[in-house]
Amino acid sequence: MTHAPMTALAALPSPSTAVWQLGPVPIRAYALCIILGIVVACVVTERRLRQRGVAPGAVLDIAVWAVPTGIIGARIYHVITSPEKYFGADGQPLKAFAIWEGGLGIWGAVAGGAIGAWIAARQLGIPFAVVADALAPGLPLAQAVGRVGNWFNNELYGGSTTLPWGLEVHVMDPDNPGQALRDDAGNPVLQPGLYHPTFLYEALWNIGVAALVLVLDRKLRLGRGRAFALYVMGYTVGRFWIELMRTDEANHILGVRLNVWTAALVFLGALTYFLRVRGPREYLVPVGPPTIPVPPAGGDVSQVDLSAREAGPATVAPEGYRVVSEERFRAYQETGEVPDEPTDAPAATEADTATEAADRAETGPAGTTNRAGTQPAGITERTEAEPSGPAVSRERVEADPESAGDAAVHEDRAGAAGARPADRDN
Repeated sequence: MTHAPMTALAALPSPSTAVWQLGPVPIRAYALCIILGIVVACVVTERRLRQRGVAPGAVLDIAVWAVPTGIIGARIYHVITSPEKYFGADGQPLKAFAIWEGGLGIWGAVAGGAIGAWIAARQLGIPFAVVADALAPGLPLAQAVGRVGNWFNNELYGGSTTLPWGLEVHVMDPDNPGQALRDDAGNPVLQPGLYHPTFLYEALWNIGVAALVLVLDRKLRLGRGRAFALYVMGYTVGRFWIELMRTDEANHILGVRLNVWTAALVFLGALTYFLRVRGPREYLVPVGPPTIPVPPAGGDVSQVDLSAREAGPATVAPEGYRVVSEERFRAYQETGEVPDEPTDAPAATEADTATEAADRAETGPAGTTNRAGTQPAGITERTEAEPSGPAVSRERVEADPESAGDAAVHEDRAGAAGARPADRDN
């Protein structure tokens, strides 16, 4: 039985070329797909960060750290889990750095990218959980785009199948990377039969995970990193069964592929986090300079830079951010004013209570001065028979006996001389 009719009538073809030469520069489809996936993730994450209150352009500052560390982490994971290719009997250690030939582990990419994103978030003053939740739907979309690079490389396919979407797989030329091996007639050589396109299964699954995160995040208003945990759970469930279908070389533990164990453990960790962590969604307001320059006060036109206005207001990154509730964030969006932190009124001290009571006693119920009768504690004793000089209050005597004593001596001298009270101007 031959597969020629099935190949012609019902099969998914594979590219025979994964690298194009632009002069001396090789253009690799795998790299292009990775870059396009990064762009997709950045666009989605930027939109979600701005919805949470982060200034425009912050995703680029995060990507500067997260992308390199993610690629490094992905390569490290691949080399550690497949050491025989590089450090075995026939291995080539320097090939461990040949990242353009493929070999990136998503587990290492997520871990390395998380470290870079954490560093960037600290520099920007953004809570790391906000960054993770914003990235949650964009990351699986980036993975889906990146899987197309595996299609160009004719890799990551499953076992044989007779399904109408079976995949044609080329035999790649080991002496000419990125090109299919060709026969004497110049035709690309195909592997016999058709195979499960596991890269396509994973790409479609990742798109579904992204949609799941978006829907549940909008409905449940997830926060504190729970949207990212939801993405991890969704991805690992799919990776678990897809990994069991793959036939490419991999290390095994107890007869099961290493990545199957990894998917199961990571799922349990994400599930535990999702169930244990609670809290409302975080929103941010800037701390420090405003995100958009404020025009000069008083409307002085001479102080306005017209050329800058024509170019549009430049964005100024704030010094940091403060986490607020959604209600206070909506108020900030409407008014443009940063809401104050809610604080409880401090308890009145005994001194404050005594002062208030003294003011009420001196003023009286109708606002008149209380001169008759016994004076309340802390109120200056003044009568019409003692008009000479300023009287010394009991509070002043207790607070500063020395100065109060000087004032009393002055009062006594004035009374002995029969002098009139000191003039108010003096």
